[in-house]
Amino acid sequence: MANQDIYANLTQLGGKTELPNSPDEAVLEKVPNPQAGTEYAVRFTAPEFTSLCPLTAQPDFAHIVIDYVPGDWLVESKSLKLYLGSFRNHGAFHEDCSVSIGKRLVELLAPKWLRVGAYWYPRGGIPIDVFYQTGPELPGVWIPDQGVPTYRGRG
Repeated sequence: MANQDIYANLTQLGGKTELPNSPDEAVLEKVPNPQAGTEYAVRFTAPEFTSLCPLTAQPDFAHIVIDYVPGDWLVESKSLKLYLGSFRNHGAFHEDCSVSIGKRLVELLAPKWLRVGAYWYPRGGIPIDVFYQTGPELPGVWIPDQGVPTYRGRG
């Protein structure tokens, strides 16, 4: 599918776009999947994800890995980058941020399968890892390990 018309409705790609003030304001965009008849995995990795603690407004940091098996739609990567960046000034607990990302992508894309692994760096001496998945992995689709080790500190 080389038809450029599939990109006609994108509003952020190819131009200057400001970082949204919040995840609710962020516009996630999708494009038709040119390989819709083939089951394959897509991975996005955001090793420098940030959000704010909702009580102290101190920054929290995570390594986010998003894996999905697309159906008819692909998420447009610049819009995803801006969406993830919009959490930078957003106050929410780790669990809320992590699961919200997964649910928003499911709502947009209706993927065949999706997994979010959110590996948060320690707050108060305790790392919090949050995992969201829509169901079992699909047979015949290679889903590699997310490759993020559990937090070991300085040991």
